[in-house]
Amino acid sequence: MKRTAILFLAAGLSAGAHAQKTFNDSAELAPVEVQATRASAKAPFARTELGKAAIERQNLGQDLPFVLNQTPSTVVSSDAGNGVGYTGLRIRGTDLTRINVTLNGIPYNDPESQGVFFVDLPDFASSLGSIQVQRGVGTSSNGPGAFGGTINLSTNEVRKEAYGEVLNTLGSFNTWRNTVKAGTGLLNSHYTVDARLSRITSDGFIDRGSSKLHSFYLSGAWLGARSSVRFNVFSGKEKTYQAWGGIPEHKLFFNRDSLRQHYYNNLGALYFTEADSANLFSGNPRRYNGYLYPNQTDNYRQDHYQLFLNHTLKGGLALSTAFFLTHGEGYYEEYKYGQRYSAYGLPNHSVGGTEVTRTDLVRQLWLNNDLYGFTFSGTYKKKDHDITFGGSWSRFDAQHYGNIVWAAQGIGKDHEWYRYPSRKDDGNVYAKWGFQVLPRLYLMVDGQFRFVEHSLNGTRKFPGLITTQRFRFFNPKAGVRYEGKGYTAYASFAVGQKEPSRNDWETGAGIADPRPERLDDLEVGIEHNGKKWQAGLNGYFMNYHDQLVLTGKLNDVGDAVRVNVPRSYRLGLEAWGGIEVNRFLTLQGNITVSRNVLRSFEDYVPKYDVNFDFAGYDTARFSNTPIAFSPWLTAAFTAIVKPAKGLECSLIGKGVSRQYLDNTGSDSKMIRGYFVQDAEVRYTPVLKGLRGLELFVRVNNVWNKHYESNGYTYSYRYDATLVRENFYYPMAGTNVLGGVNLRF
Repeated sequence: MKRTAILFLAAGLSAGAHAQKTFNDSAELAPVEVQATRASAKAPFARTELGKAAIERQNLGQDLPFVLNQTPSTVVSSDAGNGVGYTGLRIRGTDLTRINVTLNGIPYNDPESQGVFFVDLPDFASSLGSIQVQRGVGTSSNGPGAFGGTINLSTNEVRKEAYGEVLNTLGSFNTWRNTVKAGTGLLNSHYTVDARLSRITSDGFIDRGSSKLHSFYLSGAWLGARSSVRFNVFSGKEKTYQAWGGIPEHKLFFNRDSLRQHYYNNLGALYFTEADSANLFSGNPRRYNGYLYPNQTDNYRQDHYQLFLNHTLKGGLALSTAFFLTHGEGYYEEYKYGQRYSAYGLPNHSVGGTEVTRTDLVRQLWLNNDLYGFTFSGTYKKKDHDITFGGSWSRFDAQHYGNIVWAAQGIGKDHEWYRYPSRKDDGNVYAKWGFQVLPRLYLMVDGQFRFVEHSLNGTRKFPGLITTQRFRFFNPKAGVRYEGKGYTAYASFAVGQKEPSRNDWETGAGIADPRPERLDDLEVGIEHNGKKWQAGLNGYFMNYHDQLVLTGKLNDVGDAVRVNVPRSYRLGLEAWGGIEVNRFLTLQGNITVSRNVLRSFEDYVPKYDVNFDFAGYDTARFSNTPIAFSPWLTAAFTAIVKPAKGLECSLIGKGVSRQYLDNTGSDSKMIRGYFVQDAEVRYTPVLKGLRGLELFVRVNNVWNKHYESNGYTYSYRYDATLVRENFYYPMAGTNVLGGVNLRF
């Protein structure tokens, strides 16, 4: 399961915190459940707010990262190439394992991998009332440490009127999204119920990169004058064909003869034979998928239960607590060729007196886990003082196990060959104090203490890895904000710290114990928020200590090992803005330029002899190399034209400069920069009996740009010959999404 250049001034659909409100008719104030973990209007941090209208505009059935694609400093990717199924997101070059994500203030990151798998909650955007994205460390939140950004998702809005919605999308690659939503509105001034049922299917741009996704959301609340109770139940189920292997560079960029010669020269007949040609060289190389087994699929279900209790005392102290349980269960199934019996703890098989050491088999790698705990918070405002406190505690109980469901010979059906439990406790407490020092000057301090205990009782590849690791982190933050006539300026300093992931402990077994990482984040910005135009400029310096990065080192079973690098940094400038030129034309957008550097870096290239036995490393030292997957430029813009009542035409652009696949800065291991344009037409006629009818057509990648959104690389020496393998994830060429949305 996958739980792993033209410089131009542009700008995006979500320009900045204040500009967003003007142009997207933002939703009501955030519910009390998320106020404690969000940056307030006066908080001195870089952030973007997306209200309900902005979310609905971008929500066409693709995964949640694509809803955030136009936010500053953001790069999104898709394994299947069209935004449905497994997707990724980076903020300032930081991936989702280092971005803190909460659902109504409740942690969502997987505790062990620290990753975020939005595919497990298909169409969750259809239930969202607001999103806040903080860049950098940001304010204190619950869950894993924010090491590059925070995404706070809120569903708990209150809609006073009864409603019904039917949302439908049809598009290229046989993509369908069908969503039904309904709500009672406020009954008897106290009760409200909201529900959603969704189905998304797609064949994917990549061959066999299909997705079958289902989800539901149900929320009921009682609202009193000073108290409220809300219970949420929501679930997602996904079945995706594996497309996360990527496409080999020579398949993607070179002709057939060149590719064949590459494989013969570098890998030999043992790894590539003429019999592979029919699959390897057929069809569109940009859609190539190396997996052929019909059920090479990922299957996972995730159920969420959330109970919220809120009460406001007469003195103005507002208290909130939440209890939660998240259950996840699923597996990925794969066909494996020529597997040694010994690798599965089994004796060799005998056939007619001949000993057989290998067999083909089909296996399932399972996860069965529960995350449960509680959060609490309090807010108090009096005169010039804002006080917020809170925290959370959670326990993650996980079972990792594997079954062999079929073998060509020698292994019975449903043979379980490993089962290893693990546990992780994560708790934190925080306090925030804001003080209006002067009429225009606001001071904020924020401190968080976080404690983590992670117990491993063996892993599939290292059964003897039995360890309990304990971490204690103190994360202070402080900042100041000055408000002038139409302008605000702010500055803040924040510390973020995070523990290594389960994978770091597993891959590092016997090599080097990973150390915790630390980030010191300095942010300085200025904003203007007028009626006709808004703009902002934010500078940041993110200084890392002991950042974990890939160096090329391998462990005893050939897995890549992340190693702590003492010093690295990100230095950047973000600009965003929007202007309502007239009643017909609105322009919005953002741009980020940055320098992302490892001050010193040692690269390891493993060596193998002609028998493919490990023979040591070639090493090379580098200074001031770019951090992998960190473009020096990201930019986005949106131009909205309203030529007639109810008719809206948009031109949407996204630009990303080159990115490196590793930390050596080599142009031979690089993702090319790209600029992509989309176009959209929306028509909302006014009809009696309907709250809204919306027809839309969106053409993605209008100019059929061939580009790749993600990739990976590895190198090694085989019999003194350097072999470099790059793999890429191409995005679809010109494709269309259209639909009809009905709102009653």
